[in-house]
Amino acid sequence: MSVQSVTLNLPETVYEQIQRAAVKTKRRVDEIMAEAVAAVAPIMDSAPQNLRAVLAQMAYLNDAALWQAARSTMTVEQRERLQFLHDKQQREALTAEEKTEEQILLTLYRETLLIRAQAVVILKMRGYSVSDPEQFAPIE
Repeated sequence: MSVQSVTLNLPETVYEQIQRAAVKTKRRVDEIMAEAVAAVAPIMDSAPQNLRAVLAQMAYLNDAALWQAARSTMTVEQRERLQFLHDKQQREALTAEEKTEEQILLTLYRETLLIRAQAVVILKMRGYSVSDPEQFAPIE
C-alpha cells in the first residue's frame, strides 16, 4: 500500500487532544491521525448525523475501551421488548405508542451495531484478531 504525505493545520486544542491520546495509548501522533482518518472515512457519509462525532472520536479510545464498545449490546429488557413488538406486529397492528417505542428501540439497535462495527474496525487496524465470535460475547 502506498503512503501519501499530507500537511494538516489543526487548532491547537485538537492537536493537544491527539497528543494526549498518543501518550495515553503509547503511540505516535501520526499513527493516531492516520488511524482516525482511516476509521472515519468509510462511515461519515452513511452514519446518522448524531453519531458521526461519536464514531470519529472512537479512534482516540484505548484498546480496553474499544473492546468494551465492540461487546456493547442493548439490555436484555430492550431486546425482549423489541422482539415482543415485532411479534405483535406480525399478528396485529401496533398502537401509536408502540410504533414510537419500536422506532426508538430500532434506532438504538442500529446505533449499537454501528458503534460495535466501528470499534471492531479500529481494533483490527491496531493489529488485533477480531475473527473469533467468542471475543464479542456481551458483558452483561
